[in-house]
Amino acid sequence: LISEIIAGKAPIEPATAIQFEKVLGVEAGIWLGIESDYRLHLEREAEARRAQQSIEWAKGFPVNELVKRGVVQNPSSDADMVAKLLSFFGVASVDAWGVKHAGAQVAYRHSPSFSSDEQALATWLRLGELEAEGVECASYSAATFKRALARTRELTASQSGEALSEALRLCLDSGVVVAIVKPLAKTALSGATRWLTPRKALIQLSARHMSDDHLWFSFFHEASHLLLHSKKVVFVHETKGTLTELDIEADGWATNFLIPTRDWDEFTMNSSFGEHDVVGFAEEQRIAPGIIVGRLQYEQRLPWSRLNHLKARLKWAEDVD
Repeated sequence: LISEIIAGKAPIEPATAIQFEKVLGVEAGIWLGIESDYRLHLEREAEARRAQQSIEWAKGFPVNELVKRGVVQNPSSDADMVAKLLSFFGVASVDAWGVKHAGAQVAYRHSPSFSSDEQALATWLRLGELEAEGVECASYSAATFKRALARTRELTASQSGEALSEALRLCLDSGVVVAIVKPLAKTALSGATRWLTPRKALIQLSARHMSDDHLWFSFFHEASHLLLHSKKVVFVHETKGTLTELDIEADGWATNFLIPTRDWDEFTMNSSFGEHDVVGFAEEQRIAPGIIVGRLQYEQRLPWSRLNHLKARLKWAEDVD
């Protein structure tokens, strides 16, 4: 026992301190004081290690970008940076963040070639959550959401900002919050979908390509996850990489919803894909011509350099003069 005490493996208990007092003539209280000081010393060393690990953890996040966006205040020190990040994520400690994030990672349905940085991804997803938390919406109704999607499909034909605002309002009336969150460095995401509560869903879009065809297709792709797939899964969709089986199903649903397969087959069979053909078909379908152009380019029926002027270009509000 004495060997273990000297090695720091065993503490000096009160009974042992009394035995030391009898044999060595040093009061038991002194032995217990030495033990207390030693344990406090060990705890301070452990706390210093945890603090350094927390700082290293915090350095992996895009803190400067969060400050630039006004989400967090500029930290005054490394310790303050850790505290601000924990507050941003709504957790009490780095360990708590690890448990929460590890659980979320298991739920991600992404491809083996997923290339986004995990900490940047977690930050982007949290930005969407925070935006959605401050938004009130109706309880989710699949029937209402399907009607909202049908109306939103028609709204794509309008290139005004009011059309997008109306689409977002229709989703709110269906129990779905749509958050368009500017992408972060080290992410290659087009969108994500998850349930915040059993009655409130979140569709988060990055608008990475800044064109209407990508934005709308990403929106309908994410919407299909709400209609077709489990509420327990967090769906994260990258702009590149191998698609999962569920993403392939979502792509197929969105593609057919925007342009019915029979109509598309007839169009591609009888069209030369000139501007007049594309605009005329878009008017027949009552959707944006950019969506037609984007699909033709994706299917390699049209070079990526052609008819891009038919796509509506998007800008972030802070970039508008």
